[in-house]
Amino acid sequence: MQNNKFTLKCTKCGYEIDNFKLWFELNQVCPKCGAKHVEAIYPFKYDGLSDLMDTPNNLAESIWLYKDFLPLDNDDNIISCKEGAIPLERWTFLEDFAREQYGINIETQVYRNDLNGGTGTFKDTAASLAASVLKEAGVKNYVVASTGNTATAFGKYLAMAGINAYIFMPIDALKASEAAINAFGQKVFRVQGDYSKAKELAAQFAEKHGYLMTGGNVDPLRVEAKKTMVYEWYRQLGKLPDVYVQALSGGTGPIAIEKALKDAEGTQFAGKMPRQILVQPDKCPPMALAWENAIKNNFAEGWDINFPIIENPPTVVPTLATGKPGTYPIISRLVKKSGGSIIQMEEAKIYDISRWVAFEQKVAMGPASAVCLGGFLNALKLGLIKDGETVLINTGEGVARAPEFMEELIYTTTEVNTLDDCVLHDRDGLKTILLKKLL
Repeated sequence: MQNNKFTLKCTKCGYEIDNFKLWFELNQVCPKCGAKHVEAIYPFKYDGLSDLMDTPNNLAESIWLYKDFLPLDNDDNIISCKEGAIPLERWTFLEDFAREQYGINIETQVYRNDLNGGTGTFKDTAASLAASVLKEAGVKNYVVASTGNTATAFGKYLAMAGINAYIFMPIDALKASEAAINAFGQKVFRVQGDYSKAKELAAQFAEKHGYLMTGGNVDPLRVEAKKTMVYEWYRQLGKLPDVYVQALSGGTGPIAIEKALKDAEGTQFAGKMPRQILVQPDKCPPMALAWENAIKNNFAEGWDINFPIIENPPTVVPTLATGKPGTYPIISRLVKKSGGSIIQMEEAKIYDISRWVAFEQKVAMGPASAVCLGGFLNALKLGLIKDGETVLINTGEGVARAPEFMEELIYTTTEVNTLDDCVLHDRDGLKTILLKKLL
């Protein structure tokens, strides 16, 4: 089973593997040097992307608009729920906030992953490509360790591909995710421990049964799928943003952005990497703490390999509960290369942030998305966003994925017993109250 469309190249020694079927047979390990990180390499130029840039939104149904630039040979194996081709939204109330509070004029574009057609999470694109490639390679069983969103997305898409999924989730993972995966008929193992423990048990299970396991944030299936968001920015904006903001757990997004730009070298789609502003909640900020320490020590030797490990992080945002950030060396170098930063936001404010966004934009955000917006607000405060820049904010799940979080957003209800208890309501007055809490 050879192809002329792509090969997989070891990032450590350069050894090339013909296709994913062979990569899977090698148990996702380079036979020459033992490394576990490969990239998909395409022998053609990316000029052909220009033919897709005039595609209107109503015809750009999924990441498979870019199928010629994804590592799948036979289109008959595509598993898709209209994921990835998300219309960018310009949230002018954020621009008003930046101008009124900090005196700068910016453009804010929001890439809402809750609009994905699969499970309404930013993991749907990876799940679509993974399910398609695994189906093409004849894989029947697959092991996943996840804090929630990857688990849910892979649970659904692998079920669509007829693949058994064994999903290991930490004890604090959302019950809504567990319920959805069960509904798809996939197997969940709820691990009595944190995400690190879940990954450990998943790896042991995969080894015992000879099953494949997802390769984490550098898995080429995840990176190749995620890189399509860069094509979407070009298609819809005609340019790259100056600043990119996302909540940070493992960091596939920044890795995928670099991959997209590297693939497009020498074409009109090449460009300067957006300045990365990556955000962690202050209850689980290992990468942010490591970054702060690196700045304090003027990026002394070893700065990119020294990071704290937070056992059983007390965050209420389980999808961001990665206390042992094995990707920090990769992510930190990308952030430094881009001129960006890894910052914290006060987790206690996620409810007020979600209320504010719902009030202004009529969008109910989930907890990880609120962390992202909180990071944007902190970036303004810290002067990390400059006058005249275009900022792209990549939000995660919607509030439907976290019903317990939704309950915490209640704030206008009054319990009443008599008519006299029913006081009049001034909705416009809430804006001042919400902003005061944020500031």
